[in-house]
Amino acid sequence: MFQSERVRGILYQVLLLAAVVGVGWYLVSNTLHNLSTRQIQVGFGFLSREAGFEIAESHVAYDPSNTYGRAFLVGLLNTLWVSLIGIVVATVLGTLIGIARLSPNWLLARFASAYVEFMRNIPLLLQLFIWYGLITELLPPVRESIAFGELVFLSQRGLRYAWPQPAAGWTAAAWALAVALALAFAWRHAAHRRQRATGAQWPVFWPSLALIVALPLAAWFALGAPTALDAPVLGGFDFQGGRALSPEFMALTIGLATYTAAFIAEVVRGGILAVPHGQTEAAMALGLKPNQRLRLVTMPQALRVIIPPLTSQYLNLTKNSSLAVAIGYPDLVAVANTSMNQTGQAIEAIAILMAVYLTISLAISLLMNWYNARVRLVER
Repeated sequence: MFQSERVRGILYQVLLLAAVVGVGWYLVSNTLHNLSTRQIQVGFGFLSREAGFEIAESHVAYDPSNTYGRAFLVGLLNTLWVSLIGIVVATVLGTLIGIARLSPNWLLARFASAYVEFMRNIPLLLQLFIWYGLITELLPPVRESIAFGELVFLSQRGLRYAWPQPAAGWTAAAWALAVALALAFAWRHAAHRRQRATGAQWPVFWPSLALIVALPLAAWFALGAPTALDAPVLGGFDFQGGRALSPEFMALTIGLATYTAAFIAEVVRGGILAVPHGQTEAAMALGLKPNQRLRLVTMPQALRVIIPPLTSQYLNLTKNSSLAVAIGYPDLVAVANTSMNQTGQAIEAIAILMAVYLTISLAISLLMNWYNARVRLVER
């Protein structure tokens, strides 16, 4: 029986699994014994206790009387928000720089190359300190804020801007925008299916733009077309009213986006260079302009090479957001540090951090793998 390669393979896997389970059981039991000996309580019951500390920025209602669980939720939302904005900005900036590196314009190509080499070779943490210092030291104080009209103000305290006052019209417009985006995506999908089936091309851009603009406007007008704004007004030592982007958020977002964009630029450049030159020559023979060649021929084929390493950069940006604690942005790590210092539940707090970052990374990977499967080359 043991002469069979298949039987030996199964046996080795069973032994390896047993060894892993045995080591895991030993580590867990030893940890629980040591904690019991030192009379350290273990469990997640602390999440229902009152937190008792402030959090400077929050996307949901929060005050110190709320629970630790609520505090972790605030930190999680802050992490997701800065990661999402950073991914969008880094993708756009990195794509532009990657294309610029291949530009026939000598000055533009050298500038893009210098950007990539400069940003990639300076540690991200140092860049965050630099951006934070620039924002808090070079920008004017609140009373001397840089005003953009009467609705937007920039100072050492960050960016303060006007925001629509709560009204049914704005809520309806937001829901209408979500519906319009879904309809635009469905129209684009239907147009591509028709093109693959018959070769006929339906217009996509203008109908989608009309949906995205007209539907929210119609909902806004239907419910009274509210125009009242909550504008920031200088009062005391800071502005009152409106919405604000803190210096910590701005520094973290700029640092993450500009740093990751340098790596994305190289990914984009490599993807474009991977497209056979014959494709470009064929597009030129058809009379396509340079921007049409890039948009219709080169980039769709380059995406199949770009997406896998681009996924890694998205994961890196999300995990690098944990450096926010260095400049005082209240992300998930900052909240976890404060919680474990107050409660002593270090194992639980670290377990929450591990579970959250693992879940976010797996979600990004699944989404990007799904998109990669949609754009991959299907061979007959």
